[in-house]
Amino acid sequence: MSKIHFVLQGKGGVGKSLVASLIAQYCIEHDNIPMCIDTDPVNQSFGAYKALNVHQLDILVNNDVDQSKFDQLMELINQHPEQDFVIDNGASCFVPLSNYLIKGKIIDMLTKMGREVIIHTVVTGGQSMMDTLHGLDSLVTNYPDNALFAVWCNPYWGEIEMNGKSFQELKTYTKNKEKINAIITLPVMQKDTFQRDFIEMLRSKKLFNEAINDNALFFMPRQRLALLKDDIFNDIRVANIL
Repeated sequence: MSKIHFVLQGKGGVGKSLVASLIAQYCIEHDNIPMCIDTDPVNQSFGAYKALNVHQLDILVNNDVDQSKFDQLMELINQHPEQDFVIDNGASCFVPLSNYLIKGKIIDMLTKMGREVIIHTVVTGGQSMMDTLHGLDSLVTNYPDNALFAVWCNPYWGEIEMNGKSFQELKTYTKNKEKINAIITLPVMQKDTFQRDFIEMLRSKKLFNEAINDNALFFMPRQRLALLKDDIFNDIRVANIL
């Protein structure tokens, strides 16, 4: 059964494109090359990963999002029944795409077509935590039960906790845990080594394997990136959502 991965979150700058790239890289690592789609008309972060051959969806008409343009995405999915898809959605078109998926009963349609739909969303610490928690709650509440949900916890801006309670103890999770199929927690990184190497890799829009095999980099940054890749990919494997 082919899988359709939607990376959705209404808050910008929380790591959606990073998550989309990790999903795609994990699929490729397991000999399953997905079709990658970037629907963000403003910040095409996912599309900047040249090695992923990301297809940019043109959804603007007179500088406004035209929801009928998402029909192009459904046509691509229909034309490639055996292929997995990774779809990154920018904050600026989160509401239009969600409205398109919900009002058009797209998840039901894809399920009937024999596709497995996974909704990936990001929760962060720091100032964006409440916004991302609200986004998670909204997705689980409004999307149909036949969609699977994966939560990616991104601790880059701080620990995801409130009043001493961890993410899995927060009301947003306990209320929705029956519908949340997987939690993938990105590692907390040493700022002056692992985090610095990781950020530089992201800035250059390289995949893990590209950076690890780049002889222009020093040996130790490549070694640390290899360790990070193993750590993250192992968490994805354990989550058993891809």
